[in-house]
Amino acid sequence: MENQIIETGIVQLTKEDFSSDQMVKWCPGCGDHAILHAVENVFPSLGVPKEDFVVVSGIGCSSRFPYYMNTYGIHSIHGRAAAIATGVKLANPKLSVWMITGDGDSMAIGGNHFIHTIRRNIDINLLLFNNKIYGLTKGQYSPTTPKGSKTKTSPQGTYERPFNPGVLVIGAQGTFFARTLDTNPKAMTGVFMEAAKHKGTSVVEILQNCVIFANKTHDLITSRETRDDYQLFIEHGKPLIFGKDRKKGIVLNGTKLEVVTIGENGITENDILVHDQYEKDSGVHTMMAAMMPPEFPVALGVIRSVPTETFDQAMMASIETEKANSNIKTVDDLLNSGATWEIK
Repeated sequence: MENQIIETGIVQLTKEDFSSDQMVKWCPGCGDHAILHAVENVFPSLGVPKEDFVVVSGIGCSSRFPYYMNTYGIHSIHGRAAAIATGVKLANPKLSVWMITGDGDSMAIGGNHFIHTIRRNIDINLLLFNNKIYGLTKGQYSPTTPKGSKTKTSPQGTYERPFNPGVLVIGAQGTFFARTLDTNPKAMTGVFMEAAKHKGTSVVEILQNCVIFANKTHDLITSRETRDDYQLFIEHGKPLIFGKDRKKGIVLNGTKLEVVTIGENGITENDILVHDQYEKDSGVHTMMAAMMPPEFPVALGVIRSVPTETFDQAMMASIETEKANSNIKTVDDLLNSGATWEIK
């Protein structure tokens, strides 16, 4: 896809059309670089005019993103990107709005805005960079830092249980949740495309590495030695199979998920749970999002994608209904409506 010219029906756009002339100031080796390149590859293929893209961010390493995209953008304040992205979308519903945030920006100071944006299901795309640390402010623990981790603000180890972003999103009535890795640009690009197609709040958690303050925090999932056992690439309509020899799978045992080995204890591929990303009941999706090493592999790809009415659709429909039924058609009608009087 890189450097490919794609006909959008409006104008031919390439990756270079979205590349900023600003110096990218992330640390060498930071996973943010790969995420940026994936987004630059996705935007030209969405059939959206360049002037209709808006990138909104809060504060953090990830939130420098608007500077590095040649689009309209807002680098806002800590934790408030969701509120601003919501306002942008409601002011002009035709815009393709992309919210860039980190685990601290979105789920700590921005937690309230985060869950209510998801609950409302406004049609924006939310990319959540999860490196399990505060990077820009130099290594304090975040809402996703593993319990017991020693950081600048937890020298004896954290006492707090971390959030699982997927469980939080689905618990907030999210209609779309996906997870991907900064080490797999091809899969990341595909997930971003699926998020863009979804009508509603699409949340993509990107397991991203901070080489300075939380290096190898996702190592069990990403390293060559262990990744086959801990990466489960899911696809709608296909069984949940993983492992180097494709011999491991996930089954639903009563009300719990369980890892099994195909060929042992009478287990066949027919016993493996088949993924249904459109299932409205969120129970299995929540369990899939919650799967974590060492007991389970991490589910990667689109876990949940349920079509339903968006907040902006409902708002525009309400406005049209009021306009059609109201006697007030102009500002003059409004000023002359109700009781009027003259002051002498």
